[in-house]
Amino acid sequence: MKIKIFGGLLIAIMAFTSMAQAQTRTPVINRREHNQNRRINQGVRSGELTRNETRHLRNDERRIRNQKMAYKASGHVTYAERRQLRHEENYTSRAIYRDKHNDRVR
Repeated sequence: MKIKIFGGLLIAIMAFTSMAQAQTRTPVINRREHNQNRRINQGVRSGELTRNETRHLRNDERRIRNQKMAYKASGHVTYAERRQLRHEENYTSRAIYRDKHNDRVR
């Protein structure tokens, strides 16, 4: 009987710790960040982005990355924080598109 209780308690503790760790993960935001950095790099290579446009976009991405790290430092990334990060990523994505298609070349 004691073994069953101990085993159940051990499983509950493992489930609780895995849930706590999962709340600081941001795989969707990480993937978006990677894709947007790839888009910026491609724009630099092709000459579609000027130096100032590139600097501005990289600063936006850096700001989002720093904000994400600050949210993670609290130990829990809330729904509102994830929503805010997605909003900022959407804004930056539109800026990348606009800058790549504005007929200014390096």
